Amino acid sequence: MQLFYTPSLTPESQSFVFDKKESAHIVKVLRKSAGETLQVTNGKGNLFTAQITTANPNRCAVEMVACQTLPPLPYTLHMAVAPTKRNERMEWFLEKATEIGITEITPLICARSERKKINLKRYQRILQSAMKQSLQVYLPKLNEPVDYALFLAQNSGEQKFIAHCEDTQKKPFKDAIQPELPLVILIGPEGDFSPEEIEAALQHQYRPVSLGAHRLRTETAALAACHTVSLFLG
Repeated sequence: MQLFYTPSLTPESQSFVFDKKESAHIVKVLRKSAGETLQVTNGKGNLFTAQITTANPNRCAVEMVACQTLPPLPYTLHMAVAPTKRNERMEWFLEKATEIGITEITPLICARSERKKINLKRYQRILQSAMKQSLQVYLPKLNEPVDYALFLAQNSGEQKFIAHCEDTQKKPFKDAIQPELPLVILIGPEGDFSPEEIEAALQHQYRPVSLGAHRLRTETAALAACHTVSLFLG
């Protein structure tokens, strides 16, 4: 099965025309012809079955045959993570986190962040590709980068955690999470959160957690947190 992504579709949609790039992929690469069916999602939980009516490499048109709404993830996970210095490592995290299951991602600009500008459009394309590759119908929400202090002030939740490397008392993340309550977890940059940032998080009711016995890279820590939530709450 191959999944296509078209965000403009709604359950009321009756027909659709793919853009030139996607049309060429369907007709020239996949060699689809009129009468064949495709699976399409809008990234909002809907899975459409569409039948090709015009198999033109410049303009592939389809009619909607069926639409079903699939259940979302059994948990809500918002990951606020500092972008890595090497961009490919952050892109790897975005891809794998989408495959495992994540609800929302916010690039976090911290005191020790070495990367403060990102290509949001490229990140969005990576999320879309990972969603299609893993045959999911919910696209994770990707937010604009935000300053650490502003994120703390603006975000509230019933389960708020911070994973840092300081030698303080922490509860294992797997033992701290609870089902049916939205989660927010903070993952810092390569140089970790500053002591002031850790204290600010604690003042905003974030609980310190451990992701294991070893010191992890930013993207590894973020992915470990995603996998832990998926394993214990999925």
